[in-house]
Amino acid sequence: MNRPEPARTDAPEPANAGAPAGALSKEKRRRPRLASAPTPYLRLLTVTQFAFNTGFYAVLPYLATHLGSGLGMAGWLVGLVLGLRTFSQQGLFVVGGALTDRYGPRPVVLAGCALRITGFGWLAFAGSTATVIAAVLLIGFAAALFSPAVESEAAREAVRHERDTGAPRAHVLALFSAAGQAGAFIGPLLGSLLLLLGGGFRAACLAGAVVFVGVLAGHARLMPHADPVREQEREQERERERERDQGSGRAQAAPGTVTRAAQRGRSSWRVVFTNRPFLLLCLAYSGYLVSYNQLYLSLPVEVERATGSGAALGWLFALSSLLVVVAQVPLTRFSAQRIAPRTALVTGLAVVAAGFAAVPLTPAGPGGLLPGAALVVLLTLGQMLLVPAARGLVPDLVEDRQLGLATGALSSVSGIAVLAGSAATGALLDAPAPVRWAVLAAVPLAGAALAFTLPVGRGGKEQGTRAVAG
Repeated sequence: MNRPEPARTDAPEPANAGAPAGALSKEKRRRPRLASAPTPYLRLLTVTQFAFNTGFYAVLPYLATHLGSGLGMAGWLVGLVLGLRTFSQQGLFVVGGALTDRYGPRPVVLAGCALRITGFGWLAFAGSTATVIAAVLLIGFAAALFSPAVESEAAREAVRHERDTGAPRAHVLALFSAAGQAGAFIGPLLGSLLLLLGGGFRAACLAGAVVFVGVLAGHARLMPHADPVREQEREQERERERERDQGSGRAQAAPGTVTRAAQRGRSSWRVVFTNRPFLLLCLAYSGYLVSYNQLYLSLPVEVERATGSGAALGWLFALSSLLVVVAQVPLTRFSAQRIAPRTALVTGLAVVAAGFAAVPLTPAGPGGLLPGAALVVLLTLGQMLLVPAARGLVPDLVEDRQLGLATGALSSVSGIAVLAGSAATGALLDAPAPVRWAVLAAVPLAGAALAFTLPVGRGGKEQGTRAVAG
């Protein structure tokens, strides 16, 4: 549904109406850069992403080492636990997205923060396989509530910002991603510092819980209780229902309204999960997420093999996050203005595949971390290209009222793929290196092949899709 344009964005138009063509061209070139300043709500969402990732990445990079060395789990079981964590998070995003559409983002975000605090506190003291799995599942489900609410609101605000100012939505989403990666940069360093100070994995978990206490307090105070635009849409929908129900009698109209609401809920699920282009996007994105999960599974093994310890792991995670903080916005600005989202998605997946292929080709020698660093750099470059493009495509493939559900479904399909592939890739840890890395490189290549079949735009969405590309 189209929202009314704010008056302030219309006011400058008459002043430019008689301007020379050259001046208009110069203004058009400057406009996205000037209009890229986020709204207050986007700033809140961006700071949220930063804080959430800070607490999350203070713990996650060290989980595999804790499970293997600290608790003595076998490699396949470590892979399974990590896969369960990803599935309980990504696989259940669709639940968080549907709840966000139904109740709004605020209660879903607050519930996610509370569950994440509980999960990290539990994981800090979990000593058996069963308790570790239960804590990890709780941590993942917390993110399944929190992240779709925040990401769908960021996408909604980015589309609105694009319509109001002309700034490409991919650029706005890149700011959101860069803030998240800034948190992912600080988080591992915080975890490494706690480990170096002798606090151990328990201290990292408790520090992560403290960060989420701050996130919960901030959102309880600052997050809007209601979105005025969403309330306006609901009022317009209620007005249409009243017009359709005129002459029907109050006793008959109310049950009809409830029935239609239930039908709309069922219809949303059916429309989203029978939308072929959207499902293709989900499958292509799955190739990325399965690959990204190797940062927590294959990369620690590579670092251990090359250096004899996992001490450098936090610095490689910091390198990845630093690359995103420094390069995400300019890279996305370049790609949004010059290439279509589908091209950015395909290219990003191909670069990720090149990262896995480069590992056995990179000489170890004195620079034992070189293969791992090559993987981190190329995977991060691919991520910077494909994630804003994929998120920017979602609003073009589904209706606005299904955006929360679709945002969750994008990650849920990927989470199922990660769950299916994690035990298998964990088993690959014992395979010869060329075989292992060749199989891992084939996954994002398959995703790139699927992404190549995506339409650039379809029907009424075609103009919006081109807007993503700048």
